[in-house]
Amino acid sequence: MRPRVTSVGLIMPSRPAEDFEYPAHIDRASLAALPPKPGVYFFRNRAGEPLYIGKSVNLRARVLAHLRAPEEMAMLAESRHVDFLPTAGEIGALLLESHLIKRYQPAYNVLLRFAGESFALYLKGEDSRPQVIGHSEAGGAEAAGLHGLFASRSEAEQEWRALVRRHQLCPALLGLETSTHGRACFAHQVGHCRGACIGRETLQAHRQRLQLALEQLNAAVWPYGGPIGIVEMDAQWRQVHVIDRWSYLGSLEGRRRKIALPARRHIDIDTYKILARPLAAGTLTYVTGELEHNRARQACAIFREA
Repeated sequence: MRPRVTSVGLIMPSRPAEDFEYPAHIDRASLAALPPKPGVYFFRNRAGEPLYIGKSVNLRARVLAHLRAPEEMAMLAESRHVDFLPTAGEIGALLLESHLIKRYQPAYNVLLRFAGESFALYLKGEDSRPQVIGHSEAGGAEAAGLHGLFASRSEAEQEWRALVRRHQLCPALLGLETSTHGRACFAHQVGHCRGACIGRETLQAHRQRLQLALEQLNAAVWPYGGPIGIVEMDAQWRQVHVIDRWSYLGSLEGRRRKIALPARRHIDIDTYKILARPLAAGTLTYVTGELEHNRARQACAIFREA
């Protein structure tokens, strides 16, 4: 009997297909309707509430894997129906799954239930030293002082130290190195500081270079002039997944080319993790959107491509 890997990675002995029986309490028609295509699926209880939301490039195979997993018996015992939302590809499934889990908070979803915190470097005033701060900690007035986008506090701290070294800033003046007043910092001794600590560079010039270095980080936070639409296609249909400031706003299909933009778009670190690397690598096709305001001053993104 060949081993198999379950949906959570456990190695279990395989059961011959002819021995498998569908759970009698889960609607058989809903299982039979599952296609071997990408999308998001829902295990629902008697009241129709989602118990678990998942995604796959093959909905039918993925759901059947759940039904064969003994370690998922508790979730399956409460399930009565399975339904799905198809997508044109894997990216759409990833974005939709993350969005729906946060929206419905299913009891059996552990990951993605809450928006992950994102971090930035925060420069409060002219004489302050940058500090790592979560985006959720910053109020509206503080947003202008945020620089960069990082998935963790440690990642932000590592980039901060790398930025200081890369731009030959003084780690002693910025609180990253202890030094004696009037003596050059260690970074200057090894050629990694221009000497602001001993007056070889003015404090004003050092401050200007610090500000410029921080502003360069923002070019990577959202390097587009406005919303973009990530295009996915299969043999039958085409979707455009609308993203603005790393926030997933929905997917357009058919002739629909306009989507309303919420007044505030919060950075979603999970969307950032899904898209940042493939966008940077050029493996995704995207189109840019134009902003328009209607009579009610509702901002919309319009995609005019064919």
